[in-house]
Amino acid sequence: MTGPRRPLDASGSAAPLLVVVDGANVVGSRPDGWWRDRKGAAERLRDRLASEGLPERAEPVEIVLVVEGAARGVASVPGVRVESAPGSGDDRIVELTAETAGRARLVVTADRELRRRVTELGAEVAGPRTVLD
Repeated sequence: MTGPRRPLDASGSAAPLLVVVDGANVVGSRPDGWWRDRKGAAERLRDRLASEGLPERAEPVEIVLVVEGAARGVASVPGVRVESAPGSGDDRIVELTAETAGRARLVVTADRELRRRVTELGAEVAGPRTVLD
């Protein structure tokens, strides 16, 4: 017996789990002074994601960090693609989730409305502790 089949990527390999991280929500979940330097806080989260990945998951993942507002302009690094939302970060996360239908997706956020929107598109959701603890 085999497990569920994963969609194939362009190379014909199984597509890894897509992890979309709500940068503003995750950074804002800890009162560590992030509001003094939003871009720096987003860069620290990006670097943590790049070095630690998703601690609870052993399988390969593709991580996308969505930033907005004062955190726009954070660069991507190996292991983490950064998307600067032109408007609402939540709307960009919903777009990314919709664009990747048929693929395993996990959205990391504590935002209830965003959770509702992405689960309607078939994504799993997890809270900020998934990437912070």
